[in-house]
Amino acid sequence: MDGIDPAVPPSGTGCADCTAADPQGWWFHLRRCARCGQIGCCDSSPNQHASAHAAATGHRFARSFEPGEEWFWDYVEQTLYEQGPALAAPTHRPRGQGAPGPADRVPPDWRRHLHR
Repeated sequence: MDGIDPAVPPSGTGCADCTAADPQGWWFHLRRCARCGQIGCCDSSPNQHASAHAAATGHRFARSFEPGEEWFWDYVEQTLYEQGPALAAPTHRPRGQGAPGPADRVPPDWRRHLHR
């Protein structure tokens, strides 16, 4: 899959843009840019940073950064791939970090904030 750099590690354990925001945001699920390793929040999350990153950079492939999920999404073709190349570790968020997260930033009515 052209556009994927398997050697690049993830940018962290949570959405980089949510963490950098003031006030800091929260996410539902996480996605990892397969080109540069940027971790962003999914399209169900309030800020949809993974899609915004793909649009801004042209980095077309993202991989789930959720435990037990290995699928890739192609933002250009709008296609799901059940498998792809192995990426540098870690391949998912810490198991102790729940979804949504991080726990101290998730509002009590978080379900109302999700995009469907």
